[in-house]
Formats: sequence, structure tokens, C-alpha cells
Amino acid sequence: MDVTLNAVLTLVGLAMLCFGGNWLVNGGVAIAKKLRISNLIIGMTVVAYGTSTPELAATIAAAGEHSEIILGNVIGSNIANIGMVIGIAAILVPLVVSRSTLRKEIPIMLGVSLLLIALSLDGELSRYDGIILIGSLIAFTIFTYRDVKKQRDENDEGTSDSKNNVYLKATGLIILGIALLGVGAYLTVENAVILAKEFGLSEKLIGLTVIAIGTSLPELITSIFAIRKGHTDIGVGNIIGSNIYNILMIMGVGATLGSVIIASDVFIDYVIMIAFSVSLLVALKMGLISRFMGVALAIAYAVFLTVSFLI
Repeated sequence: MDVTLNAVLTLVGLAMLCFGGNWLVNGGVAIAKKLRISNLIIGMTVVAYGTSTPELAATIAAAGEHSEIILGNVIGSNIANIGMVIGIAAILVPLVVSRSTLRKEIPIMLGVSLLLIALSLDGELSRYDGIILIGSLIAFTIFTYRDVKKQRDENDEGTSDSKNNVYLKATGLIILGIALLGVGAYLTVENAVILAKEFGLSEKLIGLTVIAIGTSLPELITSIFAIRKGHTDIGVGNIIGSNIYNILMIMGVGATLGSVIIASDVFIDYVIMIAFSVSLLVALKMGLISRFMGVALAIAYAVFLTVSFLI
């Protein structure tokens, strides 16, 4: 296929990501208001699941034969979500985040990252390890559901709202948003990979950089739209939720479909992933991710990409 056509299809995919991200945020906010639950929870559930769809699609496509792409995609996406997405978002608008994020959600994100490392120590993520990750995802989903139920009970004022069409419209926006994000990410990633191979990049490097950036574009677009609309908690919650789902759901599905071999140099990437997560934890202690911190995260991510290509 002509390289020019690949470039055009990549741009079409990016445009679909923009529209999909906007609709997904609008639908998520509408449901949050209707159900009387926080934007943070919506960001970590509906929006995070939606923006993780491209990673899941890429994992299913690469399962078995291209396991290096799966691992590189998960690690690279989690690094990109903090370095690229949070970094760029904070540069645009300083991010004020609730203390509850620091107390519960960030430690959970770090915990599942450490779980992935522990399961990798034997040099392989087996189908059994995949089942453990999926089981942990179920446990996390139950934990989140209880949080939602608690918030609804606390915020229930006994009001009745007959506007059931709000649910219909919001659900429609979410479905359309997720569909556009999925198709847009597929076009972007597939054509970006073709362009990248023109430069002779390895599968691991493609997964760690090109595909990771491509599948993180929904998070970037969605978070920027959410933050521009004043819904900071959705933007940050989306990133935290996506990082958790990337490990528990995406890596869990990938390992279950076909075992993933862990090369020794992957642990360096694990350390970098943990370092980005810890930096976010430090920033959130002040309840604010400043523009300065955003610049620092973006520069650190640029350095990571540069070093990855040079090694």
C-alpha cells in the first residue's frame, strides 16, 4: 500500500479519535449527573474502559504470535498515559485532583503494577498468570461498584426524574464515542505500524512506542476534552483507570490467550513504568499537578522515547 495513503488513513484515524473522545466524555458526564456519582468514578469506569478498547483490540490481534507487541503496548501505554497524557494536559491546565485519588486509586495502580512484575519474575506470563490478572480485575470492579453504590446512597435526595431519555442519549453518545475511538485507533495504529516498519523498527520497539502512543491517543484526546470542559477528575480518573485496566484486563487477556515470554530487559521498562507512577503520586500529594510538573513529565517521556529508539 502506498505510504501516502497510510499517512492519510492515520490522519483520518486521529480525527475519529477527536470526535469519539468528545462524545464519550459528554455521555459519561451526563450519566454521572443522572446517577449522582462522582466524575472520578465515571472516569475510572465507563470512560477508562472505553479508552482502553484500542489496547484490547491490539492485544487480541497480537495474541500468541506477537506477544512482544502485547507486553510493549501495555508497558508503553502506561508510561505514555502519565508522561504524555498527564504531562500535556497539565501544561494546558494545572490539574486539581481530589485527595481520595491519592488515598485509594493511585496506590491500587501501583499495586497492580507490582503484581505484574511479581508474575513476570519466572520469565513468563502464563495462562495461569493471565487468570490471576483477570481475577484481580473482577475484584477491582466489585470494589469500584461498592464505591459507586456508596456514593449514590450518600447523594440520594429522594428526587425523581422522569427524563429517561437522558440515559438513552448519554448511552448513545458513549457507544458512538467508543466505536469511533476503536475504529480510529485501529486506523491510526495499523497505518502507523506500516509507516514505522519502513524505518526498520523491531516489534518490541513498535509496541513500546508507536502502538503504545497510538492506543494512548484516546486517553489523550478524552482527557483533554474533559479537562477543557472543567471535568478534571474525569481526565485524571481516565488515566488511572486505564493504567489499571491495561495491566489487569489487557495483559490478563493477552496472557490467557497465549503465554507471554518476558525478556530480561523488560524489567528496565517495568522500573520506568513504576517511576512515572511514583512521580504522579508525589505530585498529587499537593493536590495539584502544576504546569511545571506537566513539562517535567512530558520531557521525561520524550527522553524515554529517544533512548528507546537509540538503544
